[in-house]
Amino acid sequence: MIMGIEIQQLLWLALAMLAAGGITGLLAGLFGVGGGTVAVPVLYELFRIMGVPYDVLMPLSIGTSLAIIIPTSIRSYNAHRARGMVDTSLLKLWAVPVVLGVVAGSVIARFAPAEVFKFIFILVAGVSAIRLLFGKDSWKIADQLPGKMAIRFIGLVIGVLSSLMGIGGGQLSNLFMTFYNRPIHQAVATSSGLGILISIPGALGYIFAGWPRAAEFPEIAALQPPLALGYVSLLGFLLVIPTSIFAAPIGVKLAHSLSKRKLEVFFGIFLLLICLRFLVSVFY
Repeated sequence: MIMGIEIQQLLWLALAMLAAGGITGLLAGLFGVGGGTVAVPVLYELFRIMGVPYDVLMPLSIGTSLAIIIPTSIRSYNAHRARGMVDTSLLKLWAVPVVLGVVAGSVIARFAPAEVFKFIFILVAGVSAIRLLFGKDSWKIADQLPGKMAIRFIGLVIGVLSSLMGIGGGQLSNLFMTFYNRPIHQAVATSSGLGILISIPGALGYIFAGWPRAAEFPEIAALQPPLALGYVSLLGFLLVIPTSIFAAPIGVKLAHSLSKRKLEVFFGIFLLLICLRFLVSVFY
């Protein structure tokens, strides 16, 4: 027995985390997302089995996901930038407001109930899936991006929501850019850079937000150092990172080999499945 869990069960959980890391990295490269939409539900189940209390189960999964996204986003961004598809001017406009939004989201995470995180996840994933699966070229706001102030405001919103979802912002920035007639491949590539802006301050914010909550559960080893720092599980981080870094460039290569429509459909189906998964978890 380790931490009250059978060794055989821990081995299966470790294998599941390694596999999830590979899928996380693949999706980060393929869709320009940090992989949080995969990591969060997998971590949720892992920590539930480890006996983490319900009140901190979702924020621990989200904080850990943000930490995992850091190296995955860096690897994915460098691969996309090498192909010349990243809109660096847009990333520069987003830099400050996105970070401010992430900080605000981390503060909210300290006090928000678990259901808030899930409903935000469902809302954003659902809207994104509908846009990708059923949207037409006529579904756009304009042919050009809005003014700088509007872009910065969107960056602030993306930062807040991404911090509360444990994602790298790819879903939201992809949605924004395609509504303004940007090609999906460019949206995916630019979103990979956004993941870096979100994941680093996000992980630090969740460490800070979760530190006093972890002290409320001294009997839960999975919440205490050296297994965790605040709402960031070092165990989950170490198990997912190796395979996610390895798989990210594979996803990038696959993304550039797919047609625009195929990329949209695959991403839409993926988001819809994640949306349904959390909808079920809210009511059952």
